[in-house]
Parts: sequence; structure tokens; C-alpha cells
Amino acid sequence: MRTLRMLLLGTLLHAKQISRSPFELAIAMIVPIVQATLAVYLFRSGAEQHRLLEAAVGAGVMGVWSSVLFGSGGAIQNQRWQGTLEMIMLAPRRPVLVILPITVATGVTGAYSLLATLAWGRLLYGIRLDFVHPAAFVVAAVVCVLALGMFGLLLASTFVLLRNANALANTLEYPIWLVSGMLVPITVLPAWTAPIAAVLPTTWGARALREATTGGPVWPSVGICLAISLVCLILGGFALTYVERRARATATLALA
Repeated sequence: MRTLRMLLLGTLLHAKQISRSPFELAIAMIVPIVQATLAVYLFRSGAEQHRLLEAAVGAGVMGVWSSVLFGSGGAIQNQRWQGTLEMIMLAPRRPVLVILPITVATGVTGAYSLLATLAWGRLLYGIRLDFVHPAAFVVAAVVCVLALGMFGLLLASTFVLLRNANALANTLEYPIWLVSGMLVPITVLPAWTAPIAAVLPTTWGARALREATTGGPVWPSVGICLAISLVCLILGGFALTYVERRARATATLALA
């Protein structure tokens, strides 16, 4: 219970901290709207009016992924700049329990992207929010946010070691959402991308949301997404411990 309370309070604290950043707020409010607008016009030009709701949902998941990716790297860098990274690593808790609230908080903040794209599509383009499985959609959205937060923990283990984590984040954003099928169907991608997509929690989270929207077997995708996210949590815990020890040994933990 103490560990759960620490995770919840840490997530709330970091979510509040992110909400006080003008840069984070500007990105969170502008990027999802731009992505939703581009997605709607893309599907309209392709004579796929019936898939506009899918486009809005896919654009929202893209926003959540961007928030987690840049938020995880940015959070570690911010701790460096503020001089608190050493105190975090010296806390009487495993590093995974200290960093996890940061990455989950970025996912919770990024959940606004999903809500914003749906509201933008409804108010401006008149997209009917007719979800086939509305209750399953809510569950899938929560699972997707948590899964991306755990995936962000795995990425954060490398961000602790890198001096400029944004360089890695910039190279991962578009390839991951493309391979995960957030907006473009995986079936139209080259065959060699299928194994990569199968091991990414973003793929199954996006699929669960899409199936809850259009109708389909939602729960298998939710289960696979949770299983992969737990694997990311375990691997992230081991990787973070290893990287943290290596950074201490080479005296690179505080380098910005």
C-alpha cells in the first residue's frame, strides 16, 4: 500500500509540474489539434468519410505517444537541470519506483490529446462520436495510457545515460506511430515491419481503441497490451538499475 500510495502521489505531483510548464501546455494544446485536422483532411481526400472517427482516435493516440516520448526524455533532462536527479537516484527506493510516476504522468497529461481530438472533430467537422463499445473504449484508453507510461519507463532508462535525450526522441516519434498503425493500417506497410509492430504496446493499445470504436474483439488486444507493458516495466526496472550504476561509475549522471 505504501508503494502504491507513493506511485499515485508521485504521478499527481509530476502531472501538476508538467501542467505548470508553458512549453508543455502549448505542445499539448496545439499538436493534437494539428494532427487531428491533418488526419480528417487526409481521410476525406481519400473518400473515406466513414472512417473519420477512426482518424480522430488515431490522431489522439499519436498525441499521447508524443507526450510520453518527449515527456520521458524531457523529465529526466529537467531533473538534471534542476539538480535533483542525484537525489532521485539516491532515494531509498528502487529507481524504477521513482522514475515510473514521471513517465505515467506524461501519459496522463497526454490523455488530453485523445479528448481534444475527439472534441475538435465533433465541434468543427461534425464527426459523430458513435462508439460501438463505449465502455470498452474507456477501459482501452486507460490501459493505453498506462502501457505507454510503462513503455516510457523503458525508454527513460536510456535517457538517464544520454546527455541529449531529445535527439533520440526526435528519431523515435514518427517511426513508432507509423509502425504501430495509429493512423495508417499495418497491412499497407512492408512485411518486415510486422514483427516490430507485434512487440510494441503502442500497436495493441491503438488496435484496442480502434476495435472499441468500430466493433471487434477489444479484450484480446487489451490483454496483449497489458502483458507487453508489464514486460516493459520489468525490463525497464532492470535497465534503469544497470544504467544508473553505469552512470555513477563513469560520473555522467549529472551531465547535461
